[in-house]
Amino acid sequence: MELPIQICRALGNICYLNDEARDIILALKGDEVLLKLLDITNVTDKENALQFIKVRGGLLSNYLLGGEGLAKRAMELKIMEKLQNIITIGVSNVEEHEDLLLNTLPLLSILTENVADLNFDANLNIQLSRILAASKNPDLAEMCLELLHYQAENDDVKLLLAKDGLCETIYNLLEKYKTLASTNEARALMKLACELIVLILTGDESMHFLYSTTLLKNMEDWLDSSDIDLLTTGVLALGNFARTDSHCIYMVENKIMNKLLEVLSKNNGVKDDVRLQHALLSALRNLVIPKPNKGAVIQAGLVQTILPMLEIHQPPVVFKLLGTLRMTVDGQEKLALELLKNKTLIEQLVHWSKSSDYAGVTGESLRLMAWLIKHAYLTKIAYILPRKGDVPTEQLAEKLPPLDYDRSSLKEFIAIDGSIEAMVGMLTSQHLVMQNEALIALCILCVVYLNNAAASAEDAVNLQDAFVKYEVGKKLSELIKKSSDTMTKEIVENLQNFTNLLKSSEKLVVHLEQHNINELLKSIPILVEYCTL
Repeated sequence: MELPIQICRALGNICYLNDEARDIILALKGDEVLLKLLDITNVTDKENALQFIKVRGGLLSNYLLGGEGLAKRAMELKIMEKLQNIITIGVSNVEEHEDLLLNTLPLLSILTENVADLNFDANLNIQLSRILAASKNPDLAEMCLELLHYQAENDDVKLLLAKDGLCETIYNLLEKYKTLASTNEARALMKLACELIVLILTGDESMHFLYSTTLLKNMEDWLDSSDIDLLTTGVLALGNFARTDSHCIYMVENKIMNKLLEVLSKNNGVKDDVRLQHALLSALRNLVIPKPNKGAVIQAGLVQTILPMLEIHQPPVVFKLLGTLRMTVDGQEKLALELLKNKTLIEQLVHWSKSSDYAGVTGESLRLMAWLIKHAYLTKIAYILPRKGDVPTEQLAEKLPPLDYDRSSLKEFIAIDGSIEAMVGMLTSQHLVMQNEALIALCILCVVYLNNAAASAEDAVNLQDAFVKYEVGKKLSELIKKSSDTMTKEIVENLQNFTNLLKSSEKLVVHLEQHNINELLKSIPILVEYCTL
């Protein structure tokens, strides 16, 4: 063994950061010789066996680090099968073959980095999972975790690892070693393991499989953990389980939601962990989507717990916060009326809608304002809005009964500087869904103030003046020119409703004419299609 060991050392040193040397080896077809070293699985010279394993690993690593071409050529020479044979030997007794594995797995890492979309054989992924379960060596654990991380980007591998019990293995290992995670290296390893559980749960099939295992309860138990990484992982995992209505309803009925709210109530300040806040809001947003859950989540104190978070200005947290509130007010008239007159909230939404560098926050701020108006008032005025946009204004006026209702929430909303400007500006949003939401909110404003005999003349005049000031005609013109080709039937109907409602005011009729709105409406392709039927 001594001669091959010294040759491996020499060639390994020569290949280190040396493309010229690697090219010469390749030209001599030396890679075939080097890879034959991997066929030596039983070294009879026990004294030199460990040294041989180390220098063989070092030589092949230094050679393969030469990049994509060398790695692909090694694949053609069946390097994966050779490595798998060695790993099969290692798995048979991980403790005894620790050095063999420590000097073989780095080659898999190099191949993974240099061969695009390298999918391991299913059996190899299972073997890596078994090594992780059996090994007490942190370096070996880290290599297995990193390799499995890369492989688990694939949904089939997520399911394979879920069925093999990898998440439960990681849970048990973390429970066993969590008190030892005091160094930076140990903490990094712990985070890597936590991330792998969450990654496997992002697959639909793997998530559904794991829902029926003990992992759901394990992750719920981590909500009581004082360790920030385990706590955050528990929350992220539960948020991933909450991707179907039935799971969400179960989690609310079984008070998992209350636990999440309790954790959030202790971590809803400016100085608290942003990653944990983001995870909590993501999970709660999912839980509040199913209709049967809304009342229970509101009653449990969701809104009171998240409103103090308006002081946080971290864009990812703000984005989730606004999305959670938006899902919560869906169909909840009482809550929408309440939030519409929450001055702190509306002022903050107006601010974010104008000045956020983060497009998602701008969009969510506008959408939440529009949703608050819609869910607070749509039931009151829905029957007034014609479903066809071709109703003349005078007929529209005849349809309005003298019904009165509490307009105080909307009055407080529009009294806030920039609120109407935000809704008018929303007409020219990039997304059709937001354009439509703006039209619905603006139609409601018109019905409540311009087309209601019970509304005060002063309020009507103020709204007309605001529409002129913020150039509603110009915005409508931009909207039609930009989006007429892609408009859905619903948007066209809401657009016609809005322009008809505006025509109940002489001042606004003049304003719309200045921007040629009537002619522009006739140019919308979908309307032309209606006419030619």
